[in-house]
Amino acid sequence: MATNELKNQIRRLRFENGEMTQQELADKVGVTRQTILAIEAGKYAPSLPLAFRIARTFAVPLETVFQYQEAETSPSSTNGKS
Repeated sequence: MATNELKNQIRRLRFENGEMTQQELADKVGVTRQTILAIEAGKYAPSLPLAFRIARTFAVPLETVFQYQEAETSPSSTNGKS
């Protein structure tokens, strides 16, 4: 079975934007600092509206902030028999 990964560049973007703190970003997009921390750490995937608010805060396209990567499935896991 393939595993899915949502990567993000929030930490880099915060520092490129005046070393914005997690709290400042949280205040701008209407969530808690803990939510920003969890998203940055890859432990939480934001809702689509929140993802767009984050991207707009940095004035960049959504794909600049978030990258979705689907892991390759190994041949042995796709076919039970050889």
